[in-house]
Amino acid sequence: MKRVYLSSIILTVTLSLFTMSCQKKLVEKPYTVFTVDYFKTPSGLQNGVNALYSGLRFIYGSIGGMYLLNSGTDEWTYGDQVQGGGELEMASYALPSTNGHVLTMWNNNFANINLANALIQFAPEVEMDAGAKAVLVGEARFLRAYYYFLLVAQFGAVPLDLGGGELQFNQNPFQGFNRLPTDQLFIKNYQTIIDDLTFASQNLPAARPAGAFKLSKAAALHMLAKAYIYRAYSAAKQTTDFKSAWDAAKTIIDNQGTYGTSLLTNFADVNKEGNEYNPEILLSVERTPGNPIDNEVANIGNDFANKANISLNLFNCNYQNSVAIPAGSAKFPCDRVIQYSRPLRQFVPTPYVYNIAFADKLNDSRYGNSFRTMWRATNSNVAGISPGDTAYLLTASDAEGDAIIARGVPYRVIKPSEFYLPSRPALQMFPALTKYDDNKRQAPNDGSGRPFPIAKLSETYLLAAEAAIGDNRPADALPLVLAIRQRAAYRAGLSQTELEARQGRMRQRNTGTTANPVWVDLGVADMTLDFILDERTRELCGESTRWPDLACRNKLVERVKLYNLAAAARVAEKNNLRPIPQTQLDAINDPDKLQYQNPGY
Repeated sequence: MKRVYLSSIILTVTLSLFTMSCQKKLVEKPYTVFTVDYFKTPSGLQNGVNALYSGLRFIYGSIGGMYLLNSGTDEWTYGDQVQGGGELEMASYALPSTNGHVLTMWNNNFANINLANALIQFAPEVEMDAGAKAVLVGEARFLRAYYYFLLVAQFGAVPLDLGGGELQFNQNPFQGFNRLPTDQLFIKNYQTIIDDLTFASQNLPAARPAGAFKLSKAAALHMLAKAYIYRAYSAAKQTTDFKSAWDAAKTIIDNQGTYGTSLLTNFADVNKEGNEYNPEILLSVERTPGNPIDNEVANIGNDFANKANISLNLFNCNYQNSVAIPAGSAKFPCDRVIQYSRPLRQFVPTPYVYNIAFADKLNDSRYGNSFRTMWRATNSNVAGISPGDTAYLLTASDAEGDAIIARGVPYRVIKPSEFYLPSRPALQMFPALTKYDDNKRQAPNDGSGRPFPIAKLSETYLLAAEAAIGDNRPADALPLVLAIRQRAAYRAGLSQTELEARQGRMRQRNTGTTANPVWVDLGVADMTLDFILDERTRELCGESTRWPDLACRNKLVERVKLYNLAAAARVAEKNNLRPIPQTQLDAINDPDKLQYQNPGY
């Protein structure tokens, strides 16, 4: 992985820049080294902004980014291939400042922030149409805000002065580290993020193009709402944060025609391969299916870091050779195939996911449309099972599994009490996330070329609901949550009567418990932060939001101790922040380096 420290920002900027094709997607046009004057030209400003978009590929899809955003939460524990190293450190909270995955954001985000500073600083000198320039500066300010937002959520206070002054481009080597005092800087960090996103929401186009993930007002308002909510739980909070988050989110919800967005009828279609540009997706990290060159991946079968998207492989179980049929026969009916992806077994859902959050798998379509629980045979190794027949079935409950086994079926039935956990490693089988499936790859080991969603309208609804709860208006949250749950009840082929029943339009109250919720009407009393977090699991499970969601809401320790036994013993309050990387501390020209580290590390 390329390492770029705050202490070594150089005179010229080396970038892989992009031009826009007729489809308005990022297409590679390589450059080498540019002087500052280049960014004072229209092409320099445009290509610099395109490079800022491209930088998000370092975060969304690489193993380091996926670990930072997902690992060690109430949703995800670690798989059998995690035997030690940086992955186990993150998943179990034995996290030192030398952990390599922490560098994924640290190194890349600051380099992109410095580029954004240059583009914003030099834009007044660029001679071009004023409207077009305002859009480009809006994009640069959104992306600067977002790179900072990702850093603040992970590390707390981070420098605004990279050596050239606050929010100024630095072109000289710098061995300082402008992080003190952290409490004041943290407040300024959030204000910078909010100011940049506010500017973006005022200057970007209302809607993104139909076939590209260029920034829009809707994406900016969505992230603005999220920034206000995160700040509302922090030491930088302001009394108006929840109300401001509500206003930003509701602006999108109430003006969907203007912003070109809408909830899809069927949850199954939101993450469906080939439907990436649907109107529910506000923003994705752009990639081009089947084109590793344009996706900046040199070795699509072996690259786990840099800009490779291996998300589809990380959440996958060992369907290939974990369970022999019949037992002890060493005969496995499934080969490694493109359809089922590479079984890297890094992220495993906790029992909270399949037993609690998705307790109702009949009325809520989101579990079945988020996870693979059935694999068909791809070879003829097992007598009685032909290619295309069911080979493995993961059941919704132990009772269901026992009933199916009693019928004498030839395939292997695996009950939830047998699903892989670090404490129960016998079978390396578990529900496998399907949201990132990519059947356009050339080989089973390949990474993905699909765009990676990072902002969806369904989350906007949940952000607005949470903002209403935080603002002591739970009654305003209820209809927003019901809109999401009613959509979740939809399945193709249901009669109207069945659909209405599953949408919870019956008149009985919710008599379920936390451990066994019932899919019926909700009331105002149900609108709590913990309910919203559960609903975020049902809607967004595996979508690289969970670790910052918990840490920034001060819920990480509580929920990890409740639901992630493999991490419960070690997780502590200090883990609401990551350690400042040791390489950064070593590079500082200050003998008292520990003063820059986060507490507890």
